[in-house]
Amino acid sequence: MNKMFTAIAILQLVEAGKVHLDDAVSQYLDDYPNREFAARVTIRELLTHTAGAGDIFGSQFDAHRRDLRELRDYAKLYGDRAPEFEPGSRYSYSNYGFVVLGLVIERVSRESYYDYVQSHVFTPARMISTGSLPEDVLVPRRSIGYMLMAGSVAWQRNTDTLPFRGTSAGGGYSTAEDLLRFDRAFWTARLLPETSVNLMTSGKVDTAWPGVKYGYGFMESTQDGVRWLGHEGGAQGMNGEYWHAPVTGYTLIALSNLDPPSATVMVQAIARLLPP
Repeated sequence: MNKMFTAIAILQLVEAGKVHLDDAVSQYLDDYPNREFAARVTIRELLTHTAGAGDIFGSQFDAHRRDLRELRDYAKLYGDRAPEFEPGSRYSYSNYGFVVLGLVIERVSRESYYDYVQSHVFTPARMISTGSLPEDVLVPRRSIGYMLMAGSVAWQRNTDTLPFRGTSAGGGYSTAEDLLRFDRAFWTARLLPETSVNLMTSGKVDTAWPGVKYGYGFMESTQDGVRWLGHEGGAQGMNGEYWHAPVTGYTLIALSNLDPPSATVMVQAIARLLPP
């Protein structure tokens, strides 16, 4: 769910006049490996997964998992790729696109992505147990993920699947209490003005999930006539859901250290039980 925090950081820089949504990536990353990609893809397209930036997971990631220590390491590994399709022409969920947004945040703010979101998102929201410290750093109460391998009935630790640390695309850690603090700060305009909150949470493009639209780092969906805004995240041994309904005022948060859809089914079941 780091994508929400990344999108907020970008919109904060937009509010400050340091980033413009329709600028090309090359405006901020003049040394990006594939100059054609950087010149054709805009910040807005990265935010909505319409840039054709591709993903980061697969054989390359598996081979270099422990070497990808900073966001720039991802650009060195994947930055030569051309867009997978004409930017802006369609939706395709892209973790790498949000890594590029993290690089933009670093270049514009002149600090690391991690320092920026700590000082501009987590601290103002009073989130004290959220971050993306490396896996070899002791974080009190950080959960261990457990996964089921294909054809197995025994749970195994997901340690050997994890990146060196979370990125601007995901892989961070948090608590339900911290995400509730985030919820209160975000929807009371402590992180962004209301106009930007409304801009980033309104659905812009249809996703691969029926009835779900993607805004800027937030998804918009409707269940039983109720409009929900938020994001989900998941990989082997981890699953998280954060959803807020502006009209009813409900907020649903579920975090699990098991494979998806362990948290997803909880949130969906609770949403059906809530009074309108």
